[in-house]
Amino acid sequence: MLDASHRSHLPARPGIGYKPQHFSDILSDAGAVCWLEVHAENYMGEGGRPLAQLRHLADRFPMSVHGVGLSIGGEGRLDRDHLARLKHLCGWLEPASFSEHLAWSTHDMDFLNDLLPLPYTEATLARVSAHIDEVQEVVGRQMLLENPSVYVSFTETNMGEIEFLTEVARRTGCGLLLDVNNVFVSCTNRKTDAYDYIARFPHDLVGEIHLGGHDEDQDESGAPLLIDSHGREVVDPVWKLYAETIRSGGPKPTLIEWDNDVPDWPVLAEEAARAAAILDRVPA
Repeated sequence: MLDASHRSHLPARPGIGYKPQHFSDILSDAGAVCWLEVHAENYMGEGGRPLAQLRHLADRFPMSVHGVGLSIGGEGRLDRDHLARLKHLCGWLEPASFSEHLAWSTHDMDFLNDLLPLPYTEATLARVSAHIDEVQEVVGRQMLLENPSVYVSFTETNMGEIEFLTEVARRTGCGLLLDVNNVFVSCTNRKTDAYDYIARFPHDLVGEIHLGGHDEDQDESGAPLLIDSHGREVVDPVWKLYAETIRSGGPKPTLIEWDNDVPDWPVLAEEAARAAAILDRVPA
């Protein structure tokens, strides 16, 4: 068992999104995996096997909490009950990192089972910044904000995504979570240069990197349309973009994110080993 100091930071090594079916495998042979991430909403209850297993893992691995339900970009107020449950989870788990998406998923009293994009405007900037200020004050820790997967562009957008994210971080003191697959998906869909995006990104603000799989489709004109699905392995072009990201910004804690059609442990362990090999090629 590690001492409590391991809770304070994520190592610049591979982690995986924890799934309960892998509990025994992780404990018996974690391989290159050095930390674990959980979705906050799966652990907001009281008691039971899932929380017992999570407590056991948290004694052995640094943990990251990734929220998917705060609706940071929503027009309404943040859900106070949700925030209270999140505060309670982070209070006892003491994660080394806490993150959320730049997206909205609520409208009035309805919750939409999707992470929907936002226009990059001054009004959106003010709303997102105010929500992040509230989250960080209630939870009592810095939040990382994740760049989204984008499938359409908004006509009212009047600033670039990187400019928007950087200004949110400046106003709130939050950090950034750089999802490299999201960059690849968004740039392919918008027909922009993913390597230019990575070159311009503020790497000094990045506290965590995500890697995941995507599905390929076509839009109405027959052009490629990529869908961020988290349901398959990381593809070679995303691995290459990740290698450039590490070369540009230095080693960072890197998550293998696989949420749908989750494979057996050896497949995830191999993805983590591939990330470790890339991290090993760049001096810390």
